[in-house]
Amino acid sequence: MTSAPPPARHASVPPWRNVRVLRIAGQFAVVLLVLAIALWLWNNLTTAMGRSNLTFGLGFLDTTAGFEIGESPIPYQATDTYARAFAVGLLNTLRVSVAGIILATVLGVIVGVARLSGNWLVSRIAAGYVEVIRNTPLLVQLVLLYAVLIQLPSVANSITLPGSIFLNQRGLFLPRPELVDTFGPWLAFVAVGIVVAVGARMVASRRQASGRPAYNLGVIGILAMVAVPAIGWLVVGAPVRFEIAVQDRFNFVGGLVLSPEFTALLVGLVVYTAAFIGEVVRGGIQAVRRGQLEAAYAVGLTEMQTLRLVVFPQALRVIVPPLTSQYLNLAKNSSLAIAIGFPDLFQVGNTMANQTGQPVSVIVLLMGTYLAISLATSLLMNLYNRRVQVLEH
Repeated sequence: MTSAPPPARHASVPPWRNVRVLRIAGQFAVVLLVLAIALWLWNNLTTAMGRSNLTFGLGFLDTTAGFEIGESPIPYQATDTYARAFAVGLLNTLRVSVAGIILATVLGVIVGVARLSGNWLVSRIAAGYVEVIRNTPLLVQLVLLYAVLIQLPSVANSITLPGSIFLNQRGLFLPRPELVDTFGPWLAFVAVGIVVAVGARMVASRRQASGRPAYNLGVIGILAMVAVPAIGWLVVGAPVRFEIAVQDRFNFVGGLVLSPEFTALLVGLVVYTAAFIGEVVRGGIQAVRRGQLEAAYAVGLTEMQTLRLVVFPQALRVIVPPLTSQYLNLAKNSSLAIAIGFPDLFQVGNTMANQTGQPVSVIVLLMGTYLAISLATSLLMNLYNRRVQVLEH
């Protein structure tokens, strides 16, 4: 009986024909090309800086700035360092960005819902707003808003709005909230209300999961979250007081002052970004299946309840990713404040670059700061997006 012949050996694939080797070699070649381009650009930069007697470093941050900043959220003088001046610009950018994101989100949701309204006039007005704002440059809108604000009446002829709010060419004057001694005890009532609301919601969820009636525990929890702090307000007293702006001979004294530059920048960013957010919201709502709405109406939910309980929770998975891009755009568009004289991060950095003679260092510092703001915003939105996706399941 003859034995079976041994299996034939396959010849090894040569490296120049091996797909895996070729892929690794291609990636390695791309990395080398990128490094070569980066090295070439860096060499050109250092050569150009050497010809202009420019240096690269951040040592100038510890020297005296020597320039005033018209609007600062923290104490600042011209004798302070460049590092403190940079911090002032950063804080100005952060406060206009945070306030702009909140207000633009609220206005954008309203515009997006209005676009889908069954009322012809409301939907047409919302559509016209979106088309006009989205198709005109933000810089032009900011300059126009600033020109309107500086043409407002003088201090003596200020426009008086409800709630002790005054508007004139010096800016917008609002009541300033100030914490008082009763804030701590009142905060305990707020904590109790939140605990009761969360507990009621958890109990209601468990009862619904087991098929038992929830007895409107969720609504009771929400009422407790409102009623308990209100009771605390009456028991311990008002936790805050408002300082009202009082008209003096040449200007208002006290209160919260929003300069024309800050007001124009904030309004411009909110109005411009809200137009894009409105379209994002409209697309997210339209992505929800029609059957979901019909089922909600079939069980007796009103239009507002359907929007709040059925449509928005499902639309968030579509809305959140592009909404993150709009938030990032708003933060970066705040650099246009230089056109209307608001001392944001970019304007302060521009002044620093002109005075120190180190534009490259300042530009790199600005890029790194804007990058950090964008990455932090993206991180928070990605965490929220993950939570929305989990809640959907």
